[in-house]
Amino acid sequence: MPNEAQALRIFSGGAPQQVLRALSPEIETAIGRRVDFTFALVSEIARRLVDGELVDLVLLPVPLLDVLGKTVALRPETRSQIARVGIGVIVRADAPRPDISSADAVRAMLLAARKVALPDPSTPSGSHLARVMVQLGIAEAMAAKSIHKGAIHGGGELVARGEADAGLYLVSEVRTVANLEIVGLLPPEVQSHVVYGAAVPASNAAPEDALAFIRFVTDPARAAMWRAGGFELA
Repeated sequence: MPNEAQALRIFSGGAPQQVLRALSPEIETAIGRRVDFTFALVSEIARRLVDGELVDLVLLPVPLLDVLGKTVALRPETRSQIARVGIGVIVRADAPRPDISSADAVRAMLLAARKVALPDPSTPSGSHLARVMVQLGIAEAMAAKSIHKGAIHGGGELVARGEADAGLYLVSEVRTVANLEIVGLLPPEVQSHVVYGAAVPASNAAPEDALAFIRFVTDPARAAMWRAGGFELA
């Protein structure tokens, strides 16, 4: 049975939440410890770690792990890439499916929308989409119709309730939201995959279980579960 008293504390961004929660019973059996996940905006996780909060393992987009490592000591030998996920377009389940086959089609879809739900600009996908708006020449037009709300805080639900006509989110973050349809991934010319990585903080003096966790979730035997969650193993 998992050790309830000594939980393995893991901070993670929201994108892999559904996959990790589905895997957690197997993980706990495999390592013999309860796993205590904290899922939050990546910027919030970085702030809490910089402020000195102690955890056993950190899961974040690789570029943010690189930045975090400049202020929080991470064990370099534990750095691993786990899986990657792309940005998709979502609409209400009963809404027409827009054409997103090209950058021009995405531009037209965004301009036609009354409101569009987008990730927090401080996240990798949010900052990428801000650059996409500039790339498409619609940054000014979109400023008045964009609703910035992280998927972890209900961004997908804005679309499901009809408060936004469309949303652009990492597909793993919105797959389980009721009354939503994932139209598909953004086309390559405006796409940006987020690669999630793992690292053990230097403050974890006994990293063996954290490393066992990494080995478990990156085992090719788990690839189908990652695919079902919108990811592919890195």
